[in-house]
Amino acid sequence: MRTTIISATVSTALFFSACSTHQENGTATTMQSLEQTQQDLSNVLMRPSPLSYQAPEFDKLSTDNFEPAINRGMQLHSAQINKIANNPAAATFENTLVEMEKSGQLLERASGIFFSLSGVISDDEYLRIEAEISPKLTSHYDSIYLNNALFKRVAHIYETRASLAPIDKKLTEFYYHGFVRAGAKLDEQQKQKMRQINEKLSSLETEFSQNILASFKQDTIIVQDKAELAGLSEDDIASLAAAAQDANKDGYMITLVNTTRQPILSKLSNRSLREKIWQRSATRAMDTNGPVLRELASLRAQKSTLLGFANWASYATANQMAKTPEAVFSMLDDLAPKAVKKAKLEAKAIEQAMHKDGVLGQIQPWDWEFYAEKVRKAKYDLDEDLVKPYFELNSVLEQGLFFAMEKLYGIHFSERLDLPVYHPDVRVFEVFNQDNSSIGLFYFDPYAREGKGGGAWMDEFVTQSFLLNQKPVVFNVLNIVKPAKGQATLLTFEQTTTLFHEFGHAAHGLFSQVKYPSLAGTATARDFVEFPSQFTEDWAIEPSVMANYAKHYKTAEMIPAKLLEKVMAAIKFNQGFDTVEYLAAALLDMEWHVQDQHTQVTDVEAFEQQALAKHGINYAPIPSRYKSAYFSHSFAGGYSASYYAYLWTEVFAADAFAFMQENGGLTRENGDKFRKTVLSKGNSEDLMQDFIHFRGQQPTTDALLKRRGLVE
Repeated sequence: MRTTIISATVSTALFFSACSTHQENGTATTMQSLEQTQQDLSNVLMRPSPLSYQAPEFDKLSTDNFEPAINRGMQLHSAQINKIANNPAAATFENTLVEMEKSGQLLERASGIFFSLSGVISDDEYLRIEAEISPKLTSHYDSIYLNNALFKRVAHIYETRASLAPIDKKLTEFYYHGFVRAGAKLDEQQKQKMRQINEKLSSLETEFSQNILASFKQDTIIVQDKAELAGLSEDDIASLAAAAQDANKDGYMITLVNTTRQPILSKLSNRSLREKIWQRSATRAMDTNGPVLRELASLRAQKSTLLGFANWASYATANQMAKTPEAVFSMLDDLAPKAVKKAKLEAKAIEQAMHKDGVLGQIQPWDWEFYAEKVRKAKYDLDEDLVKPYFELNSVLEQGLFFAMEKLYGIHFSERLDLPVYHPDVRVFEVFNQDNSSIGLFYFDPYAREGKGGGAWMDEFVTQSFLLNQKPVVFNVLNIVKPAKGQATLLTFEQTTTLFHEFGHAAHGLFSQVKYPSLAGTATARDFVEFPSQFTEDWAIEPSVMANYAKHYKTAEMIPAKLLEKVMAAIKFNQGFDTVEYLAAALLDMEWHVQDQHTQVTDVEAFEQQALAKHGINYAPIPSRYKSAYFSHSFAGGYSASYYAYLWTEVFAADAFAFMQENGGLTRENGDKFRKTVLSKGNSEDLMQDFIHFRGQQPTTDALLKRRGLVE
């Protein structure tokens, strides 16, 4: 049983058995049940997919399928759980926890596919369904984790776990602690309070997410006069014109990305337009999400108190590698002064460039990227527009990423044009080992579009599991602006590393070799799961990899050595800005969640300023990467009191990559060792021990500080 995405087989016998339970009250009920059965059989989600790897049948799927399948899935799952909980036989690992792992497969398939698609489609019907089913699902899982009879069985197995095999012991501990953290030890009155809080939290998190999606549609900037777009390339301008046309608007449409920072600001010479874009970005969704996030933070504090924790951050970190908020603050506060010092040094050069342009006064957030680009060009003689032609999307994907993965892990990719996709831009690849044995499927969805969530992510349609005889089906989502028809998709170097980063998550899912789905793939602690992805980023700059993919999209000429040297030298440029921007967001996330249940925040913006000032990182020219009102990681995306994880795991990633470089670099021997000791394990073993098995010791921060340019 997983409460995240999983697709699994539901037997025909079980399906018809469930249908027959409604046939006890005579002919009318029998006829009604037969009609229901026919409807069920016509619903593509009600049956296991016949496609390779149980890949979703997107060509047969409609939004009408979701609610019936999810509702029936909850009904079946409840019956399965009640049977387990009320089993008169003594509780054993096999008759309780293994049966729980097998349960709920229809629900997991239907809800998993729905929530995967809701992030990349999000039309009005998806939004309606999400708002309708999210509280129901929360209530459904509460009924499981707050079930006294079931918890007694789990607790008995936990108390006698010493004799279990290591993987079975790990699953037992996973379930037991999951039940306790859900409130299984509370009294009935407290459990009722927990149910109320959880249902409200689910509704608010959905509302928060949907408000952000609405802001992507509403908070666009329309430019009528092309002259205002001075600084953009003709291809950039054509893309903005195409975006406006697609939205049935005149002129040129600038769509915001999910962070406070907007990449377009690095090119626009029109300062007033830059300010308009930045202000729109920094203030979006505040009116709608300000009240929502304040209530979310308050309810989380109430929930953590009910469970015996001082605050939500203590609750959230207790089952992570960090263990306590104090450990997180210690790491972040240690880096903050170093990062601010570095950023202020960068600011001096940027202000000089401003003054040279006749722009006096203090540097503003909407100035930084534009003048940083000027400084970068001057310092490294590097023009991004001269670099991008060497980073064409298909070349980066196939000749860069796929090439690196083949060298490192011996895998290869074969495009599957026969499998249906949920959007024409999506590509599907089957992944094989060197001996041609199959691994799984990889879906790639690169382009931004209306209704698609911002940012980049990985998720699964099918989770690997030996118990359920499943191989993984994973997908990566990016948000690259789609070029005008007939134009090549040229990436910035940051977009290139993002593509590698997200496949690091995909590799974590694809290489999983775990028996139980609840412990498989990326189902690890939040402050470990970003380790494989950040580790994979660095292969984008491996010289042998770049030599294979960094070729001009028109001439196929290799990127000139001098230009490549400039790209490599510029990687550490602006790292003070990047680090301050990130640390501000991580500290803001933590500060929201160390508040106790009695704290009343009335002014979100004032709270943000006070929180950042407390840690000496309220440096005005560099705002938080996310302001609270659109901080999805913290208030909708499952990273509440966990956004620090990106930096925490970057310590692991930088150390692991440096270690690999010291021992031969891009070799099968290194890749196979990393695959075996880290990527294949999921959450089946102690995570720090997994790292030590690969590295030989715990990580140090030395490589991270060098990677970010904070030390020489």
